[in-house]
Amino acid sequence: MMNTPLIMTQMIERAEKYYPKKKVISRTEGGIRQFTYREIAERTRRLASSLEKLGMKKGDRIGTLAWNHHRHLEAYFAIPCSGAVLHTINMRLSPQHVSYIVNHSEDKLLLIDADVVPLIESIHKEIGHVEGYIIMTDSEELPETTLSPVYHYEKLIAEGNPSHPFIQDLDENAPAGMCYTSATTGNPKGVVYSHRGIVLHSLALGLADNMGVKERDIAMPVVPMFHVNAWGFPFAAVWFGSDLVLPGPYFTPKILAELIQSEKITITAGVPTIWLGLLKELDENEYDTSSLRAVICGGSAAPKSMIKAYEQKHNIPFIHAYGMTETSPIVFASTMKSYHDDLDEEEKYELKAKQGMTVPGIEIKVVGREGEVVNDGKEMGELLIRGPWIADEYYRDDRTEGAFKDGWLYTGDVVTVDEDGFVKIVDRTKDLIKSGGEWISSVDLENALMAHEAIFEAAVVAIPHERWQERPVACVVLKDLYKGKVSKEEIIEFLQPQFAKWWLPDDVLFLDEIPKTGVGKFLKMALREQIKDKYAKQ
Repeated sequence: MMNTPLIMTQMIERAEKYYPKKKVISRTEGGIRQFTYREIAERTRRLASSLEKLGMKKGDRIGTLAWNHHRHLEAYFAIPCSGAVLHTINMRLSPQHVSYIVNHSEDKLLLIDADVVPLIESIHKEIGHVEGYIIMTDSEELPETTLSPVYHYEKLIAEGNPSHPFIQDLDENAPAGMCYTSATTGNPKGVVYSHRGIVLHSLALGLADNMGVKERDIAMPVVPMFHVNAWGFPFAAVWFGSDLVLPGPYFTPKILAELIQSEKITITAGVPTIWLGLLKELDENEYDTSSLRAVICGGSAAPKSMIKAYEQKHNIPFIHAYGMTETSPIVFASTMKSYHDDLDEEEKYELKAKQGMTVPGIEIKVVGREGEVVNDGKEMGELLIRGPWIADEYYRDDRTEGAFKDGWLYTGDVVTVDEDGFVKIVDRTKDLIKSGGEWISSVDLENALMAHEAIFEAAVVAIPHERWQERPVACVVLKDLYKGKVSKEEIIEFLQPQFAKWWLPDDVLFLDEIPKTGVGKFLKMALREQIKDKYAKQ
């Protein structure tokens, strides 16, 4: 067989050659704009040439702090196709973490949205090694800023070479991108993605029993482009010629619903908190969502009640998935097998609520106290993963030793596997509740709580207990209609038929909101800190 490299230049060049008329619809602070792939490819070449004039060289890390829009998409290809490393940074992290990330990665240049300028100004003295700041804006003038030197993105595009050649002799194992974890404890950890890993992961997204991304799709990644490369959807969509809709900054459930209706979105992806908000909007107002063939949900467990509401009430197919920053991210997809058609409705939704089966190309192992667990759907163990788009270390980080061993990634996720190979995330090892020597799954309790008609969001955390070691407490946010009308006793009574008595929460707290990470996951560390004084161990 020919030994041809798997590199990202083939993605943008294929779109430029075979899908020049396909569209990118981009929502920015100035409104919605439309480009063809021919235009995007030319702008990408212009950007690459201008970045090289500013000193970008092979191997340099180039940071981006930007929302989902066409300029960020151009950077997605201009940087790695020039041999440099696309480093997407989560601007929702604390200034201290952003400063740590920029310094740790040694970013040479930063491409930033105009609304991110104040954040970077607040830390610019700590990131003095950065050689230039490129501001992405619809405005013809740059905002007033203390950053220096600064460049106008669109002026760099105008000055760039429209025929600039991408590098063709890249090593497929060379770094193409990097992203840092959102860090619930300690500093964020860096993960580097190779050209080969990104290409193979993109191919996997096109598999029919995975996400099935294809030319006829109109894809809208709602998951941020700074969160594990928007789960790889921009790469796959460009390569396969899908129309791509980028929802931009500060979107609302209403804006998402309007985009689904106006652009006839066929596939979209995001975390559960996004889909909870959209579900509320769809319940309250009329939209045409008939174009949707799949809502992809990952990042944390999707409640079964939400999956049923999308499919039964709104006739929108829902695919539960699983991945991590360390896994590029797709590892599992909960797509049904042919013989699952014979299951009754409740059994089908039990399966859909699991994270699903391992996608082709990935191997897993589940290890408990006594070694590998049996596939009975009951025995729990830690999930281990390996494969061609799985990281094998953290970037310049001693924590590599604890997470990567014997060729496997130790995820820290506790799971069960049923006889069909469907994996269910029971909990994070740090979030499992140990009561009287037995484990309680916070995820199972949360999913049951979310099925209550009055509950909008729910998180369950452990509190210290003198006798039982730990006990669960439920923290819930009620829907507006039910605020002040539902009691703790009613919620406990709702849970009673579903769990053993010792699983039931000792208390139910009604909150206005549950703290979340920069990518929309529940931040249980902050939640435990928030309620610890109320339940201080005696």
